Amino acid sequence: MLAEHKIKNFLDVISNSTNEELLWMNGYLNGIVSTQNLKEEIPKKSGVNKITITYGTETGNSKKLATEFAAKAKKQGIHAKVQSMDQYRPNDLAKEEYFFAVISTHGDGEPPAAAKKFYDHVHQNGFNLDKLKYSVLALGDTSYPLFCKAGEDVDEQLNKLGGNRIAPLQKCDIDFDTEAEEWFSNIFNSLNGDNSIAAVPSQIISKKPSGKKNYTGTLLTHVNLNDKGSGKETYHIEIAAEDVSYRPGDSIGIIPENNKAIVDKIIALTCINATTNIDYKEELVSVFDLLHKKLNIVYLPQRVVKLYGTVVQKDIPLKRIDLLDLLKDYPVSDTQQFLEIIKILEPVAPRLYSIASSPESHSGEVHITVAKNSFKVDDEIKYGLASAFLSRLNGNGLKFYVHPNNQFRLPEEDKNIIMIGPGTGIAPFRSFIAERDATAATGKSWLFFGDQHFASDFLYQTEIQNWFETGVLTKVNTAFSRDQPEKIYVQHKMLEHGAEFFEWLNAGSYVYVCGAKEPMSVDVEQTLLQIIEQFGDRSKEEAEQFLDVLKEDGRYVKDVY
Repeated sequence: MLAEHKIKNFLDVISNSTNEELLWMNGYLNGIVSTQNLKEEIPKKSGVNKITITYGTETGNSKKLATEFAAKAKKQGIHAKVQSMDQYRPNDLAKEEYFFAVISTHGDGEPPAAAKKFYDHVHQNGFNLDKLKYSVLALGDTSYPLFCKAGEDVDEQLNKLGGNRIAPLQKCDIDFDTEAEEWFSNIFNSLNGDNSIAAVPSQIISKKPSGKKNYTGTLLTHVNLNDKGSGKETYHIEIAAEDVSYRPGDSIGIIPENNKAIVDKIIALTCINATTNIDYKEELVSVFDLLHKKLNIVYLPQRVVKLYGTVVQKDIPLKRIDLLDLLKDYPVSDTQQFLEIIKILEPVAPRLYSIASSPESHSGEVHITVAKNSFKVDDEIKYGLASAFLSRLNGNGLKFYVHPNNQFRLPEEDKNIIMIGPGTGIAPFRSFIAERDATAATGKSWLFFGDQHFASDFLYQTEIQNWFETGVLTKVNTAFSRDQPEKIYVQHKMLEHGAEFFEWLNAGSYVYVCGAKEPMSVDVEQTLLQIIEQFGDRSKEEAEQFLDVLKEDGRYVKDVY
């Protein structure tokens, strides 16, 4: 209610106003009331105004999710600093108030290379983080025994150092969008003061089934690509699977089987009945099938060797060793003790192989390129489990699944591409080139390939020459390291053609690298920086910034192992 003198003034204004003026005043007053109501309806903004998001990635998925999280935070009025873990200063952790980590797991439960420094820092330094509020989003693949191990480790260690978990560790499989959204929601609920998750569980694992579809293929072709005189065995394998669906850049996951001859030796050595059934993952499986198809019995990790020593009550050196050798050197006392050993063995992990075929050119088929790996252990030649399994394949059905790699994709058909793939790193580029051939892509393509000897190790030589002669490949440069006194690798060929390489880069080309993570991909990246600096007339810092932009734009991507 207005005071009496205000009412008098209000009535005087009304009585002396025209109809148009009254209409204007009516609209003005309605606007004031509406604005006031709107202010009352807007929820109170979170008291949190800044957070830090770090990511550790190998293929780009963790970075993608970290960036998406930051964008959502910005919409809520929260400033988010986003950094790769290799750029983040670990000593700043004790100064943070709200800290979030998005990290993938690679290899034998290891963090990505870019996260190694951060990972080691939180595990090796006993600082106090009792003021830190944090949460971790972990990416992995449920096919592997150490699912999301790097994320688990970081989450656990931050908690041990006094950090306060404001949302549970979220574990994601390869189809991670739903779980990531759930994690984002939990974070923002907590930041906005929603007490519904005040009692925070340590972790969440989605109960939805994995999106991986399992296929059973038939072996069509199994041929050694290396010629006589080569010290290598590299197999081109073609698998028929009519309903298979994939894109160039994807991989397939194969779960290898152990050599039956080795399984027979283990059974003979332990005197166990091969047909004895054991409860394994809610099904009864015979000892023979467990050792043949389910459990890893070769090149055991140190953590398993340590558990073996505990069971047999022996002090065993912690080195990677096969189960058969362990049983010979540190035998079990009886079959019951061997059954205890079986319980500590880990599942056979799938091996990923880049797809070397094109869905447009090789419909209903999947091709892979597999090097048979060999190494010495105590002067004895050993072979990699998966490559040995694939090298002895016959026509029996092969089970596999498609592992998508959305960060390693062909660009639009009119874009130029540069492919750097020595050795088996050629595999995805055979897929890329065949796909571009089948779709009549107009963009130019430049391939760098390398191996030991031209005469015996030029993988897919005939196809590559045909693609070059027909113009599908615009340029091909090869480096055969042992055909001359000085070793020449792909990075040397890149630098040799550095001026043209930079012209392609500067004109918008996409650069792809596939093959060994170390030293190849490291050397290639250093050479790429050198090319940008030398032929782009930039300082070292400017070259690094140029490369960072390429990475940000998805124009420099790696699939390395």
